[in-house]
Amino acid sequence: MKWNVNTYSRNAPYVPQYGETLLAMLAPEPGEDILDLGCGEGSLTEKIARLGCNVVGVDSSEPMVRAARQRGLDARAVAGENLDFADQFDAVFSNAALHWMKSADKVVENVYRALRDDGRFCAELGARGNVGTIIAAVYRRLAGRNLDGDDYNPWYFPSKDEYCARLREFGFVIESVDLFRRPTPLVTGIEGWLETFAVPFLEDIPQSEHGEFVREVVAEVEGALKDKDGRWFADYVRLRFLARKGRR
Repeated sequence: MKWNVNTYSRNAPYVPQYGETLLAMLAPEPGEDILDLGCGEGSLTEKIARLGCNVVGVDSSEPMVRAARQRGLDARAVAGENLDFADQFDAVFSNAALHWMKSADKVVENVYRALRDDGRFCAELGARGNVGTIIAAVYRRLAGRNLDGDDYNPWYFPSKDEYCARLREFGFVIESVDLFRRPTPLVTGIEGWLETFAVPFLEDIPQSEHGEFVREVVAEVEGALKDKDGRWFADYVRLRFLARKGRR
C-alpha cells in the first residue's frame, strides 16, 4: 500500500481523533518506553511523547515515517512482521494499523517478544464485517471487470474470538476486549475514503477508468451509507483490547 500523507490527512482526520480514547486506555506513564506500531504520520506518537514517555514509532510506509520524523519523533520504517525488538518496551500501542498486517501470527509474536515482562499491548483494529458494505460493492465492481476482489484485498479483519485466541496462544493475558460498531462520519465522503484506503483494489484497473470505478461504487453504497441530510458514513466495526505479556 502506497500512502500519500496529504491525502490521508485530508480524508481521514478521524483516525487519530478516535485513537484518543485508545490512548486513554493505554494510560502511559512518564518515563515508560513505548512502541507505537503503525504510527502513521505520528500525531498520536507525538501525544505519547509529550506525556514524558520514551516512544519509538514504526510504520511500513516511508512517506508516513518521514512525516513523523518531521515532528521530531524517533520513527523507523519497519513493518510489524519484521520487528526485531526484544524485552525493550513497557507497552506496545497500535491504532487502526493491525488490520493492514496480514501475517497476524508473526506480528503478535513480535509484539510479545518486544515487551518486557508484564508489558501491555493496547490496540484497536478493524474486525470482521468492518466496512462490509463498501467491500461488497468494490468486489462486485471488480467482478464486473473479471477481477477477483480477494486478489487485491489488503486487510485482515478477524473475529473477536479469533484474535483473542491468537493473543492467548502467544502468551498474552487479556484484561479487556470490546467489539463494537462505529458508524464513522466521512468528511470527504466515500470518494475520499476510497482515494485514501482502497488504492490496492485499483491496481489492475487502467488509470483512465479509476474515476468511473469510484463513481460506480459510490452509486451502489449511497442508499446504505448516506443519510437524509447528505452526510456520508463508513460502516466500521472495531475490535479494541488491552492485554499483558504473561508466561508462555
